[in-house]
Amino acid sequence: MSVKNQVQLITYPDSLGGNLRKLHEVLEQHLPEVFKGGIHILPPFPSSGDRGFAPLTYLEIEPEFGSWEDIRAIGEHYDVLVDLMVNHISAQSEYFQDFLKHGRDSHYADLFITLDKIWENGEPVAEDIDRIFLRRPVPYSAYATSAQGLEERVWTTFGKTDPSEQVDLDLKSELTKELLTRFFENFKNNNIKIVRLDAVGYVIKKLGTSCFFVEPEIWTFMDWIAELAERLDMELLPEVHAHHSIQYKLAERGYWIYDFILPYRILETLLGGRSSQLLDYLRERPSKQFTMLDCHDGVPVKPDMDGLIDTQEARKLVDTCLERGANLSLIVSDEHKAEDGFDVHQIRGSYYSLLGCDDNAYLAARAIQFFTPGIPQVYYVGLLAGKHDNERVQQTGEGREINRHNYSMGEIESALGQQSVQRLIRLIRFRNDYAAFQGAFSVESAEDHEIRLSWSAPEAQCELYINLSTMVPVITYIDESGAKVTYHV
Repeated sequence: MSVKNQVQLITYPDSLGGNLRKLHEVLEQHLPEVFKGGIHILPPFPSSGDRGFAPLTYLEIEPEFGSWEDIRAIGEHYDVLVDLMVNHISAQSEYFQDFLKHGRDSHYADLFITLDKIWENGEPVAEDIDRIFLRRPVPYSAYATSAQGLEERVWTTFGKTDPSEQVDLDLKSELTKELLTRFFENFKNNNIKIVRLDAVGYVIKKLGTSCFFVEPEIWTFMDWIAELAERLDMELLPEVHAHHSIQYKLAERGYWIYDFILPYRILETLLGGRSSQLLDYLRERPSKQFTMLDCHDGVPVKPDMDGLIDTQEARKLVDTCLERGANLSLIVSDEHKAEDGFDVHQIRGSYYSLLGCDDNAYLAARAIQFFTPGIPQVYYVGLLAGKHDNERVQQTGEGREINRHNYSMGEIESALGQQSVQRLIRLIRFRNDYAAFQGAFSVESAEDHEIRLSWSAPEAQCELYINLSTMVPVITYIDESGAKVTYHV
């Protein structure tokens, strides 16, 4: 298949109405023909934590959300994208629970990375751990097993608990490849068109390295999984938060990548009133990308923007966001912080709130995103011009919940009545349907307080103009009759 060059929606299975059936109802009744590019449904599988990102299995749908029948029904009208946490699975999964019960005698034992697979006698070496790009204090957890009352230490890249709820899979194991193949085949049978490879950068564990995007071993794995996806006529979207040079290596090999640079560049441009850095970036970036502004995590900063930003300027932008109610995710490893100590991994919050709840600035941000080459994704909170949900943060103690509000049907209907949301929906329709976006992109010459982006095809041309002092996005385009039309977004 090929990915449609139209706008996609990102949502949790229960965030628009409460379940998958309600989500389908919202799409059909309130947003008909809006998300022609598809629907990215964040993990709808049974999970033991991390809001779906610690899946027990990919063979079932969490009953509170619905069923595979609901997924297939949505897939009849939309290309459905789901995540596969290719690096790890839940500690509560039947696979790991069997390992805890039977130890090394478990049929599933080889799915997991016991420390003796990494270090001689299974004893961690501090010097090796110091080199690793850590997402928790140490990259392993100790679990009590029923087998002879032994304790097993296994690799766990992620997880806030100790022991972790997210146990890494051994991608060198044929057993793991068989399991992933089974998951992919189940996706195919249930109308899934695109699979996001979540945390794929962490799948290779090799001493003497950061254990992140380890070459050349990562390419052996990517070639294997790409061949699997191609056989099933599915697209892959690797998710890698890293220095942009790593992303570009994926792009050079023909993979779709995420544009994790764009959200910061747009925020920086609209808050600072200067366009030069954004426009320079737009001139040189790879075009085969998925674009986003907001998501279930936050606006990427480090390591995605390493080498692209001045940390002193970045601190000012971060401080502005904090003043507007945002919170931060920070880098764990001292080795991977900036020389001056700058350690912001992501800025967490509603993009609408980060822009001061300014409708024009927000629509300008979306217009820039939609004019940037790639597949635009709109997060459900952003679709509804949602604000920070600090109440949810206080209830859960999880900073990322600031941008994960669950909307009731009443709240959805109310939000859809907002002028800013209606303006955004109109802009989405224009991006979906105007023929020039299938043509050639150009960054036009502009003053530093201006933005001019254009698209042209044989019988269609359009240009976006934004004066950063007023923030009003204006699109001029040629309509079907050949007349020039001015569209104030």
